[in-house]
Amino acid sequence: MKPNSLLTIERIEPPFWYAGMHNPELQIMFYGKNVAKYQVSVSNSIVITNVKRTENPNYIFVSIDTKNCPASDFVFTFKSNNSAAFTQNYSLKKHRENSAQRKSFDASDMMYLIMPDRFSNGRKDNDSNDLTHEKYNRDLPEGRHGGDIQGIINHLDYIQELGATTIWNTPLCEDNDTAYSYHTYAQSDVYKIDPRYGTNEDYVRLSSEIHKRKMKLVMDYVTNHWGLQHWMIKDLPTKDWINQFENYTQTNHRRTLVHDINASKIDTKICFDGWFVPTMPDLNQRNPLVLNYLTQNAIWWIEYADLDGFRVDTYNYADPEAITKWTKAITDEYPNFNIVGEISMRDQAQLSYWQKDSPIGKIQNFNSHLPSVMDFILSDALLTIFNEDGNWETGMTRIYNNFANDFLYPNVNNLLIFAENHDTHRLNHVYLNDIRKYKMAMTLLATVRGIPQLYYGSEVGMAGNKDDGDAAIRQDFPGGWEGDPINAFTKEGRTPGQNEYFDFTSKLFNWRKTKPVIHFGKMTHYIPENNTYVYFRHNDTESVMILINNNDEPKTIDTSRFQENLGKIQTGKEVLTDKTIDVTKEITLEPKSVLLLELK
Repeated sequence: MKPNSLLTIERIEPPFWYAGMHNPELQIMFYGKNVAKYQVSVSNSIVITNVKRTENPNYIFVSIDTKNCPASDFVFTFKSNNSAAFTQNYSLKKHRENSAQRKSFDASDMMYLIMPDRFSNGRKDNDSNDLTHEKYNRDLPEGRHGGDIQGIINHLDYIQELGATTIWNTPLCEDNDTAYSYHTYAQSDVYKIDPRYGTNEDYVRLSSEIHKRKMKLVMDYVTNHWGLQHWMIKDLPTKDWINQFENYTQTNHRRTLVHDINASKIDTKICFDGWFVPTMPDLNQRNPLVLNYLTQNAIWWIEYADLDGFRVDTYNYADPEAITKWTKAITDEYPNFNIVGEISMRDQAQLSYWQKDSPIGKIQNFNSHLPSVMDFILSDALLTIFNEDGNWETGMTRIYNNFANDFLYPNVNNLLIFAENHDTHRLNHVYLNDIRKYKMAMTLLATVRGIPQLYYGSEVGMAGNKDDGDAAIRQDFPGGWEGDPINAFTKEGRTPGQNEYFDFTSKLFNWRKTKPVIHFGKMTHYIPENNTYVYFRHNDTESVMILINNNDEPKTIDTSRFQENLGKIQTGKEVLTDKTIDVTKEITLEPKSVLLLELK
């Protein structure tokens, strides 16, 4: 939208809004040379509730009341010396039908995590862009490899066949860093999809194609920081838009400080105000303008792209009081909207502290309003236990002890559970592509409480050693690029070994789709013996028995110990082999194996 004369408004954010939202107040940011010197009025009897000017004359923040405003176009008039200098059009659009009650992801879903630059190159013509610094270079491990939104769309059938119901992409908004921009966590424009991935319209099309398949789309949202190349960082609206120190100060990463009653003020300040890395300025969410900007941006994307949830990066690095306001504002607007925060704590009480209505948080009158957190404790265990002999603390006991602390969580079924992600070792690297161990990890992930997340490529045996750098765990999916020697997106293109991985994963998670007893049923588990672990998922109508042998030799398990769950049940159908197993006496398990039994 261009003004009529005199001044160029370079940016308007949000670029448009929606009528009938829960919070009727809308704060519009106008950016242009010396725009703050003008007086502002608006047409259509709309009420301006506040005009905020800052020390930077290139910004003016205009708040309006949209409570009784229908979807329509209207006009802002900017005056100088009581004469109209220029006008600017703005639009309130009609929001989607029943938008506020949109259903989000939950424990009935399986989430597939994709790093878009490394998944599939659907369009070669956007591999590089004149407006972004870093150009296509697939020969550089840390470079831009050309994966894009079209590549994801091209392979939605593959993802659905795998058994996934929800897709989480690492960030897709523009990251104009001069190097290492492929991960897109140092964003330079949070209202614009990176042109090397596609356009805003392409993202909306991705959402639509996902929804046609009755699947869901989760956006990776970053509240803690932007990139140095963000246009607002280059011309700050206020000095305290970001957290600044006299000299560069990095966060100390001690997120325990939020609840540490003995913590010093300086440690606490450095934790939440220090920068994540030198190229990622730390946003000051305590500034109401910043907080409102981030809140409106998040809601705009939900409405515009018809999103089904957020995964929030580095959630507990942001100011705790401010980030809870951000979360509450979104869930007030969309009561069923699920948001999972990256809370990389390795203690159940500390992790629970950050989940909505936590009994641990109540001790300090803290409520994050965050529906879900990521279970890093389970992830650590899954990346360790199948290489361990069992004793009082290790092997399957490590898993048992994790679930023994589930009482700390207010909503244990709403934890995001995973074996690996884009920041960890690859599961198949840790276990040296021993598919038996992969099967144990995936079966456990698919049958315990929570929302399972699978990292792209593991289902075809992809491996990677994080010690070799992040690029090693973010390699290109085989077949995502024209000319790749192997195309793992098709049965015919996969090797026999890749098909074994894929077929197992697909059968497991497609079975899980149909099982409410796994999604929301109760769990009863038994103390591990000899590095074997047995647990049940059950409700009033169904029961599933899972037996894991984490030994290098066969183990025979006497089932009489499990009578409180077995009762008069005599057989179980093994899900992965369709064999019928007698559960009345003893069951022999092969080395490093799992039995997944639907009890009859």
